[in-house]
Amino acid sequence: MERIHGGDWAAYALEHGALPLDFSASLSPLGMPERVYQAAVEAMRDAERYPDPNCRRLRMALSERHGVDPAQIVCGAGAADLIDRLARLLQPKRALIPAPTFSEYERSLRSVGCKVERFPLTADFHLPAAFPDAITPETDAVFLCNPNNPTGLLTEPALLRQCAERGAALIVDECFLDLTEDPGRYSLVSSLRDHPNLIILRAFTKTFAMAGLRLGYALCGSAETAQALQDIGQPWPVSVPAEAAGIAALQEQDYENEVRAFLRAERGRMFRALSGMGFRVLPGEANYLLFCSADTDLAKKLRRKGILLRDCRDFPGLCPGWYRTAIRKPEENDQLLQALREVE
Repeated sequence: MERIHGGDWAAYALEHGALPLDFSASLSPLGMPERVYQAAVEAMRDAERYPDPNCRRLRMALSERHGVDPAQIVCGAGAADLIDRLARLLQPKRALIPAPTFSEYERSLRSVGCKVERFPLTADFHLPAAFPDAITPETDAVFLCNPNNPTGLLTEPALLRQCAERGAALIVDECFLDLTEDPGRYSLVSSLRDHPNLIILRAFTKTFAMAGLRLGYALCGSAETAQALQDIGQPWPVSVPAEAAGIAALQEQDYENEVRAFLRAERGRMFRALSGMGFRVLPGEANYLLFCSADTDLAKKLRRKGILLRDCRDFPGLCPGWYRTAIRKPEENDQLLQALREVE
């Protein structure tokens, strides 16, 4: 049994005996910061001991970063771990999600027998202003992604706060937000004090290229929710190297600024290049772009050239021909563009 996600380099390597040029996983194009890597390596000296099940040092560092009480912070093995925990904790009978959006919300919700209602995005893939009205007294949970995956488009905080005021548990996934131009403007972290039903998901995966270390966290509107979310997870969800890497990553503010500046330039260049090739490209604001091609076999053709692209036909709300590409280093992006010219 296999899951469909981006970043499945392992299947390609098993088939071809070599690594692909992977545009299907959207990580920081600058790679893991050296000091973060070294922190993880040095922490291996302590790997013979069990990790701290409460991630005390990391939660204190996250508390300083976000201005949130450590009692309201829960760490996990990536955001996917926390999404799965939330579904098991909340046990919602009915949940609302936009379409298209990240598939793990629906998968986790359905695993606990939840009825999932999909609310279509607008024709230009924004969250409709009428979305909060779809949150009824029968709605137990709402999952939103900002910026949305796979569209890369941002939603104004005012609209998200309207959702939080409707009473259902609101889970806002901000895992890609730190890679956008002005993350502080769009984050709901400051709204936690006013909305105990609000839970914000974050991860080190994307911003610091730490996908293999598996480290994420939830900022909860109440300490009670955080404790329940902690209790429903496995005893040691975060490894010793992952926690050490996370603590080190929180000191890398210069790196974060560098990544944002890099993406501002390279994302714009890729948007113009793809648009110039005749694709419909969404003006995404993270480290990936969603585009549409008349060629519904484009991903297969690129795979034969050693390049992985995320085929988005499995996203509810998208049809064959939609693809998501990561923004990588300029020379790698040029390889993708050249390959697209060759197969078109």
